[in-house]
Amino acid sequence: MKKVVTFGELMLRLQPYNYERFVQCSNVEFTFGGGEANVAVSLANYGMDSVYVTKLPAHSIGQAAVNSLRRYGVDTSKIVRGGERVGIYYNEKGASQRGSVCIYDRAGSAIQKASPSDFDWNAIFDGAEWFHFTGITPALGENLVEICRQACIAAKARGIKISCDLNYRGKLWTRDQARAAMTELCEYVDVCISNEEDAKDVFGIEAEATDIYAGEINHEGYKSVAKQLADRFGFEMVAITLRESHSAFDNGWSAMLYNSKEDAYCFSKKYDLHIIDRVGGGDSFGGGLIYSILSGKSTQETVEFAVAASALKHSIGGDYNMVSVAEVEKLAKGDASGRIQR
Repeated sequence: MKKVVTFGELMLRLQPYNYERFVQCSNVEFTFGGGEANVAVSLANYGMDSVYVTKLPAHSIGQAAVNSLRRYGVDTSKIVRGGERVGIYYNEKGASQRGSVCIYDRAGSAIQKASPSDFDWNAIFDGAEWFHFTGITPALGENLVEICRQACIAAKARGIKISCDLNYRGKLWTRDQARAAMTELCEYVDVCISNEEDAKDVFGIEAEATDIYAGEINHEGYKSVAKQLADRFGFEMVAITLRESHSAFDNGWSAMLYNSKEDAYCFSKKYDLHIIDRVGGGDSFGGGLIYSILSGKSTQETVEFAVAASALKHSIGGDYNMVSVAEVEKLAKGDASGRIQR
């Protein structure tokens, strides 16, 4: 069984029921989520030995967060316990032409106050073949930049492959801060995951003749983006998710995977999504990508599996993608009918 380690912040997610706005709701749903945790759940559902690393308080909310991962088979034994609070994010689901809204309340969380000495990466990486983090984690502070750097150094020393989803969050840090930190960290990365905006926001690299708000995507432009990223950092693969936003409910969803060793650009089929919940959509793509690469799939098969996994996630409420390999492969092979299974 392949062992994958992911590292980041697990947050409490509070969301109004249905499609209510914050200002009108009187009750909220209580769940958990976070970029790297979402990837860990996907991998556990696919049968991988999935290990999630973070720091959480020892109180009951911290334990509830740990339990939310355990129920899906994620190994939580390397989670450090300490600190005073679990980070929170408030999510207001968009509808029709009204976009979703996410408000963070994560200052002073256990992981944000973590120190490099909290994590014994040599012990954590024992037997691991892959390490995954996102650009959200170093955005939490200079201490997290250093922790991520130490994790990458330890992973490289063991010959472990490293993937990173750039995931730029303007509410957490500036473009200049992101560029400085991610330029250093990406020197260790083998597989880079990005979207229409991240490459531009973090590194100033953008596709030509593309309007993400008008739903216009130029494939040749994204080939150029992937090639520039790979040339700059030596990435073995660059994955770019391509979202065509027609409304909060209806998106076109596809992706491109560039294999620099083969100099191959593979585009997936496009799915027309009617969205139940888009949070975690990119993370479910990352989970599918990692699973496919570790399973020895071809470049084309890898991007098709990752996109299909993410398409299914958009039909599931909450952060976590609760689908099986068989369900993803069924969709990837062309069965998008949604017919009842008896």
